[in-house]
Amino acid sequence: MNRMRDFATAPPSFDAAFLNDPYPVYRQLRAAGPVLWRDDVFQGAWVLTRHADVELALRDPRLSSARTGGWVKRIPGVDASLRGRRAQAGLDAFQRLFGSAMVFLDGDDHLRVRKAMAAGFHPTLVRTLRADVERLTDELLDGLDAHAGFDFIAHVARPLPSRVIGLMLGVDRKDEAQFMAWSDDLAAFIGALQPTADQLRAAQRSLLQMVRYFDALLPARRREPGSDLVSRLAQAEAAGELRADGELLAQCAMLLFAGHETTRNLLGNGLTTLLAHPHAWARLCADADGVPLAVRELLRYDSPVQYTGRRVAAEFTLHGTRLRRGDLVVAMIGAANRDPDRFDDPDTFDIARRAGSHLSFGSGPHVCIGAGLALLEADVVLRAVLRRWPGLRLAESSLRWNGIAGLRGLAALPVTAS
Repeated sequence: MNRMRDFATAPPSFDAAFLNDPYPVYRQLRAAGPVLWRDDVFQGAWVLTRHADVELALRDPRLSSARTGGWVKRIPGVDASLRGRRAQAGLDAFQRLFGSAMVFLDGDDHLRVRKAMAAGFHPTLVRTLRADVERLTDELLDGLDAHAGFDFIAHVARPLPSRVIGLMLGVDRKDEAQFMAWSDDLAAFIGALQPTADQLRAAQRSLLQMVRYFDALLPARRREPGSDLVSRLAQAEAAGELRADGELLAQCAMLLFAGHETTRNLLGNGLTTLLAHPHAWARLCADADGVPLAVRELLRYDSPVQYTGRRVAAEFTLHGTRLRRGDLVVAMIGAANRDPDRFDDPDTFDIARRAGSHLSFGSGPHVCIGAGLALLEADVVLRAVLRRWPGLRLAESSLRWNGIAGLRGLAALPVTAS
């Protein structure tokens, strides 16, 4: 199937320029039509870019979140790398664990696993973490000299979310570097529009290592459970709320990954945007109570999660295009957040914006379970940086992005203060 003819001229490319700034391409895609076929997205997928259609894809039960099987097996070069039973067994284990994560479950299975995890992310519990997040933030900021300059990603945005989710999971901070390395491998695979066999192998290796790490923790948590998330999930498994076939380990691994990766990019993208808009920065320096509304606009303006996928479970027609069972649908969240049919002047960053709802945390049954935690971390960090360094500015005119289409973030963010 080839639908590149949806474009009057050559279709926009998902090239290096796109990875640095995807929004001009999103404008072209929205203008070309509501449902577009792209051969260069996961070896073939329907792409949605308009807010109403992306929100529909996130909510419609005809579109399934159980999409990992075809995703993994269709990667070029995978078959050639599976010589021998051991290699096949490793890929099968990866696929089984990956597909057991809550974000890739539907219906009753999704509700069951989400219920088991929900207590750990209850708003009341998240609010009690504020003092811990403030302490961890201060520990990181106290050692920095803004006048000499520092890399905000390396020294704040990268370690803080890892320490916060590590605290919630009850894991040892000495393993922080390993957690982040595993997360990097998963991000490169999950966030690629065309994952490679090498990215798959790295993600497979890291996910299986993460699972072994948590598997070693479980005997002690079962004997003497604490208040941490791993203990809570072990108790949920004992109560039959999680299946004893790796579901618990899959949730632990994906919590460690998701709790670190997306919040890191929210912090980095958010500070970059604010420093690139001095009037907005000055307003928040004068009145930090505007930070929560500003964070909402930061999520809309440059979302850490740029897209998500669904598999067609029941054939239907959308805007005259027949979506067939098994087809992959990619919902471009970053494009939806800049849709002029949903937001006035969408390419303008406005920290006072109230109208419209961004989709950066998703929508419907799969709305991000950790949204409250991410908002808390962003609120604490931005208030602390505003208070300490009102004269903070970008130290370099050009930005170094991570090159990951789906999980947009910076590789580095040098800043300095006057």
